[in-house]
Amino acid sequence: MTKAIIANLEKMLGGPRDGALLRYSLGNEWLKAGNPAQAADCFRAAIERDAKYSAAWKLLGKALAENGETKAALAAFAQGIAVAEARGDVQAAKEMGVFARRLRKQLDGNGSKAEGQPKAKP
Repeated sequence: MTKAIIANLEKMLGGPRDGALLRYSLGNEWLKAGNPAQAADCFRAAIERDAKYSAAWKLLGKALAENGETKAALAAFAQGIAVAEARGDVQAAKEMGVFARRLRKQLDGNGSKAEGQPKAKP
């Protein structure tokens, strides 16, 4: 089902409905499909179209974390928290704060983990 949704969303790229929401939706589907790198590209495209889209910042951080890009994920969460707080989006800011704390704990507890290396696919 996700592949069909991705195909339908990709057909809309470049059209009149192409915008932050479309890019966010496509990124969300790529994340569900297990492709966090492709998802991150879509979330970045959503943010380019609307830098105040706090949900896109949140899922960008999640996609980067799933792809093994911990430092980039922490940076995305930090920017997302700033955006969310500026917009009064308290819940999104709290969620990103929780995700960021978990990532920092992973970094502190696993100093031998190779930073920036994508996760191996099973």
